[in-house]
Amino acid sequence: MIDTIRHLPGFDLAFRAVDRLARSRRMKRHLRDAAPILATPPIVPKDDGVVIFSMIGTVTLLPYLVAVKSFHHHLRMGRIVILDDGSLTEADKRILSHHCGSPAMLRLADVDTGTCPKGGTWERLLTVLDLRAHHYVVQLDSDTVTLGDMAEVRAAIAANASFILLGDPDAEEKGIQTLPDFVARRYPQGPVAGPVHMQTLVESRFAGHADAGRHAYIRGCSGFAGFARGGPSGRAEATRFSTEAARLVGKDIWWRWGSEQVTSNFLLANEPGARLLPYARYCNYWLAPLSGDERLVHFVGTHRYSDETYRRMTARAIDRLTA
Repeated sequence: MIDTIRHLPGFDLAFRAVDRLARSRRMKRHLRDAAPILATPPIVPKDDGVVIFSMIGTVTLLPYLVAVKSFHHHLRMGRIVILDDGSLTEADKRILSHHCGSPAMLRLADVDTGTCPKGGTWERLLTVLDLRAHHYVVQLDSDTVTLGDMAEVRAAIAANASFILLGDPDAEEKGIQTLPDFVARRYPQGPVAGPVHMQTLVESRFAGHADAGRHAYIRGCSGFAGFARGGPSGRAEATRFSTEAARLVGKDIWWRWGSEQVTSNFLLANEPGARLLPYARYCNYWLAPLSGDERLVHFVGTHRYSDETYRRMTARAIDRLTA
């Protein structure tokens, strides 16, 4: 019966409309349940060489406060630096100043991307690469929730080693690979064509990189990443990779959303000593049931509001801040 209904004219359109409405309702409930974050104690920053960095705007103010407060609470390190996407109001800034220990606030409009793409969080990545010259920088997305002790992250910071949040369990199994090995295992059919995500298009062409055998890659997630102080990757390395990737797929494709994440993965995978966070404790939410042992969950846009998990985890994190 269900299969019959699915093939009726207009079913897909109607299903998408219902799904959008359900997601919109879940988002509103999530924001309602995130509001108590404003009653939690402010962050007391520490001048210990660690920077917790995020790019945010007015629509992500409450989720960001949940993300950064829950993270700082469990990490017990660092001070806050914010990149304003241009939408923060004066009221937003007063709230952030109170709750985040008078953080440094940078402006997206002031970030020069050079020949790299503009938008698509490239300004965020390039600012991180600038900051890492003198600080250990943790890039933290506003759609993350920290739920427990992060011994692996603190150990990476203590060793001044970069860390990577993996994209999925398969990435943990394969580990960091040379570009040719990565392509051979993930794209055995060769370069992908057609209407697919730009990340797939560029990754499937990595074997054509001008110096493929000497470089590595891993499918990570730039929503949560650690950049070691004084690490080898800076703007120059990001620009070189961006130029080569644009050659592989064309500028129009490379400038789409997602190229910043590919670049972040590439840069970190090629840093000596970079650590892979265990996926069982640091994961992206793909609708799979959570075990209860997660330390940090990244609620990627695809499934952020597919169910009530983001809302429940947000409420749990706030409860722990007020305990």
